[in-house]
Amino acid sequence: MKNLSVFIFVFSIYMLGHVSGGMFRIGNELKSKKLLWVRCYSKDDVIGPNIIPIGEDCKVGFMANFWGTTRFMCTLKQGPHYKHYQNFTAFRQFNWFDEGNLWDWRAREDGIYLNREGIFKHGKMHKVYDWLTSDVV
Repeated sequence: MKNLSVFIFVFSIYMLGHVSGGMFRIGNELKSKKLLWVRCYSKDDVIGPNIIPIGEDCKVGFMANFWGTTRFMCTLKQGPHYKHYQNFTAFRQFNWFDEGNLWDWRAREDGIYLNREGIFKHGKMHKVYDWLTSDVV
């Protein structure tokens, strides 16, 4: 019984190592002094809305959960009239051993770009989403 207790203790310490931090960053690389409106949420948290000036970014760090289900959704709107927008998954764990690491998003004139650092690296910034246009101003 003592060996089982030791095993459970060591195993739990090992598993806690897999509950680690994740982070995503959203940068404003728009032109003509356009502001970027950002609002993000998960099951437990709401971030924003925030306004990001050109050339700056917003970093969000958090603890990813043990079950591998941490997910953040974001809405970006391109100023000054916020007519262009996009809703997307800004961070997602793929399974329990995925530590998440950094999802680096950049808002540019022609769309929204991602460079993911971690287990499934892309290695370079690549376009993921186009901007959508709202009829409501």
